Amino acid sequence: MTIATAPEAIRASGLRVTESRSAVYAALRARPHASADEVYAAVAERMPQTSRQSVYNALNDFADAGLARRIEPAGRPMLFELRVGDNHHHLVCTACGRVEDVDCAVGHTPCLHPSDDHGFEVASAEVTYWGRCAACAASAARAAS
Repeated sequence: MTIATAPEAIRASGLRVTESRSAVYAALRARPHASADEVYAAVAERMPQTSRQSVYNALNDFADAGLARRIEPAGRPMLFELRVGDNHHHLVCTACGRVEDVDCAVGHTPCLHPSDDHGFEVASAEVTYWGRCAACAASAARAAS
């Protein structure tokens, strides 16, 4: 099922539709892998009266309801995205911070099976690939030559 509008998506996740939540949803839709501060800046452009706290609350509500996903790359701000439920992974550029989605690494969910699960029922795997994006790698190569 494709959800076309913010109100439909918010309602479908069991949340009440508000102007603030709709603006946060629109900001995430336009900016995958956005930090809370980036979402706040986008929402504040559209709704100058909004508070940082209301944006943070909406992001947490979305993540708790399964409407958004929190991504926590080590040493970087927490990021949010609307792509949920498919157990995908991420590439993170160590130079510029660019983040890209990567489909499931191998097989069925959880995609990667630990060598010893210590009795856990593994539901998902979260993989972050670190390296330089093509633009940063090319820039480094030009600087080296």
